[in-house]
Amino acid sequence: MGLVSAYLRRGWTILRSEVLVLPSRLAVLLFILALAAVPLFTQDYYILRVLILTSIFAIFAASWDLLSGFTGQMNFGHALFFGVASYVTALLNLDLGFPPYLSIPLGAVGGVLAGLVVGIPCLRLRGSYLALTTLAFPIILTGLVFAMPDITGGELGLSGLSRLTGSRVGDYYLTAGLVVVLGFVMWKITDSKTGIILHAIREDEVAVRSSGINTTRYKLLAFCLSGFFAGIAGGLYAHFMRLAGPSTLEVSLSFQVIIWSVFGGMVTIYGPIAGVFILNPLMEVLRLVLNNFPSLPEIRMFIFAALVLVTLLFMPEGLIPWVRDKLESECPRCKLRNIFFRRRCRVCDTSLA
Repeated sequence: MGLVSAYLRRGWTILRSEVLVLPSRLAVLLFILALAAVPLFTQDYYILRVLILTSIFAIFAASWDLLSGFTGQMNFGHALFFGVASYVTALLNLDLGFPPYLSIPLGAVGGVLAGLVVGIPCLRLRGSYLALTTLAFPIILTGLVFAMPDITGGELGLSGLSRLTGSRVGDYYLTAGLVVVLGFVMWKITDSKTGIILHAIREDEVAVRSSGINTTRYKLLAFCLSGFFAGIAGGLYAHFMRLAGPSTLEVSLSFQVIIWSVFGGMVTIYGPIAGVFILNPLMEVLRLVLNNFPSLPEIRMFIFAALVLVTLLFMPEGLIPWVRDKLESECPRCKLRNIFFRRRCRVCDTSLA
């Protein structure tokens, strides 16, 4: 009992000194608690379905930010990792009988291999050349999918995969838990020495290379890591939808992930996650509302585009960094963040005025 109370006191100390001192960390805590509490208030099939897909797409968007946001390697064909992993997962499950807890990680390995296939020829490309080259890969793979219908199922895809957990609530807790855990892992990667080097490559690759760092190896590492996390999302999607089809390779999906990330805020990891959790449910709400107005079939996309454009017009770094900068300030000396009303840094006591 004494040991339990000691751990509780330590947990409360960490919570009070590390989490409650910053609005952004408190918002993350409330977000996690809200995710955990949703099934306690509703177990509606449609609502949980929307939130499950939102969680899967949030992992996908964060994986794009890990590559394109932090290294500046603008990937316009990110759906390749998602689609390859979904097909590998489907083949392992349908042909070899692998359960989801094996087929999804192995499908993510397929995403890593796709990252190597794309990364190696693209390492020397930059800007629009890199973007157009990466865009070509999912289009090429879509052609191969249609050319080999006996293996890939052609335009109908592969269907009949095993369910993720057997219940909608179980699926929800699995995907919601993974978006928290994998989001934290990706954030820790970007906060590590590796993340600093990736960020430096984005700012000035020549300077990084001149300091003796092998930038090629780190860019290839970014492609592989991004492919792995996108592959996890692709495998989850395949098992949840019980289908792996050409839609997982569509160009629109690659552009969708960029919109989510730019809207939420690039180079943050949590920005793209928040962007998906705002935009994806919003689009579903608009779909339900506008079903009563069949004469306005395209207004939903117009509202979506207008919202994104207005947000980026006034918040060029994205919604979440804009809100964070309003609520917090950075110490000019130790670079730690403080809540906006503090006049002195909470760590080094430097004046913030």
